Amino acid sequence: MSFKIASSPHQRLQRSTAQIMRLVMLACVPGIIVQAALLGYGVLIQLVLAIATALVSEAIIMLLRKKAVWPRLRDNSAMLTAVLLAIAIPPYAPWWLVIIGTAFAIIIVKQLYGGLGNNLFNPAMAAYVLLLISFPVQMTQWLPPASLQTFALTPIDAVCAVFSQFSCSGYSLQQLQSTVDGITMATPLDTLRTDLSRGITLSESMQRPVFYAFAGSGWLWVNLAYLIGGLVLIQQKVISWRIPAAVIISLAIFSGIGSLAAPDTLASPLFHLFSGGTMLAAFFIATDPVSASTTNNGRLWYGVLIGLLVYLIRTYGGYPDAYAFAVLIANMAVPLIDYYTRPRTYGHQQPRPKND
Repeated sequence: MSFKIASSPHQRLQRSTAQIMRLVMLACVPGIIVQAALLGYGVLIQLVLAIATALVSEAIIMLLRKKAVWPRLRDNSAMLTAVLLAIAIPPYAPWWLVIIGTAFAIIIVKQLYGGLGNNLFNPAMAAYVLLLISFPVQMTQWLPPASLQTFALTPIDAVCAVFSQFSCSGYSLQQLQSTVDGITMATPLDTLRTDLSRGITLSESMQRPVFYAFAGSGWLWVNLAYLIGGLVLIQQKVISWRIPAAVIISLAIFSGIGSLAAPDTLASPLFHLFSGGTMLAAFFIATDPVSASTTNNGRLWYGVLIGLLVYLIRTYGGYPDAYAFAVLIANMAVPLIDYYTRPRTYGHQQPRPKND
């Protein structure tokens, strides 16, 4: 057994930016497969459109900036942004929606601030908020999960729906949104919010077919799939455990307190954790290395802030799934968080009190 003396850095496991981005995309695969199987094949079409738009947008900006194109495309950062946006929007959103959002994410949010490593906000979430505010109808047209669909859609139907808003059989998107019992579909989070605003109790609302077990038909399995992918990223040391742990635990605590205080009007922690994009946001979006906090303690506070904001916006705000807004607000707080949580410089001596 030999003792090796070497100069810093002493980090043995070194990965390039391209490798990290590739691993994150691979970790998304289980969630994408489950999402396509249960919520619609349209997500695969959105992925193709988003990735193509991101690569073209990145290449055009690099040419305008008179920089090498291929090295920027090879770092996979633009592709990852496209993937995260594509899986966050409704699978059958019109084709132009994902193109506008992806181009905005790459050109405005990323490149306008200097490219990779300089963006203040998470590009995918900034684009998501732009689309949600500008096109609220298209961004809320979620179809029922496969088990509740009146008309089963094939992959060919998905292509027709994305590009024409009609299936190949001639059914409109509004007709496809109707469940087998004739009720127009909304996400579990939106359904619960609407029911509570009408005076329906939580227990009565949870009897709807859209609520499978405690989280929502389809959404429970999608969140579990992204949870598995996120745990793989932690095991591979691609992301730190602090941010996702802080997001999940804080959301569970705040929703638990609310549920105990008002059990008939506020949902349980399990519902909040496994509905909507909770696991996707906690492991794949909040952990963005550029726009997230960089100190160990700061990552914990950053995650807690996101968890708190998600609960407050979901409960009292105007948007059912609040992760995009929560992440962007937390991005604005990152400089302050990092300033007050920066570690002490090695060898730094605490100043003595003035009365000594």
